[in-house]
Amino acid sequence: MSELDPLFSEQDISVAVERMAAEIASDHREHNPLLVGILKGSYVFLADLSRGLGIPHEIDFIRARSYGKGMHSSGAVEITKDIETDLTDRHIILVEDIADTGLTMNVVAERLMAGEPASVHRCALLLREGSEPVPEYLGMTVGPGFVVGYGIDYGEEHRGLKDIRVVRGTT
Repeated sequence: MSELDPLFSEQDISVAVERMAAEIASDHREHNPLLVGILKGSYVFLADLSRGLGIPHEIDFIRARSYGKGMHSSGAVEITKDIETDLTDRHIILVEDIADTGLTMNVVAERLMAGEPASVHRCALLLREGSEPVPEYLGMTVGPGFVVGYGIDYGEEHRGLKDIRVVRGTT
């Protein structure tokens, strides 16, 4: 088991999620948006975001991975579960736990655009400094270091932490 150092508290996360939910609700009040969570890491964030929206919306999931059990992206995104909802003319909010390199969000957004939605907006709880593009809805920015907790894992461990921590020695 890796040693972990605190990065964002439960309170930090809650404030960021509430702010993003309010922004999305304001922008999409008339749209009945479809939230598409990128599994597995986004499930905790998506649940809290959904509860905070206060407007009608739907949820679906896509599973995409580029990390496997390591700490570095393989550079290739593998889609292992596709969405099931018809995207035609829908307003989609693509929900990601962390936009680390931007690769996964870019690949998934391109895939969603093929379904001819009205719009695709990106939402990430965390953005790695220097990552592009910057999501329209962003929680917090992180510097170097491998982060875990609040749904984000390292080798399928640490997802259940209520806060976000950085793996010691990775900064």
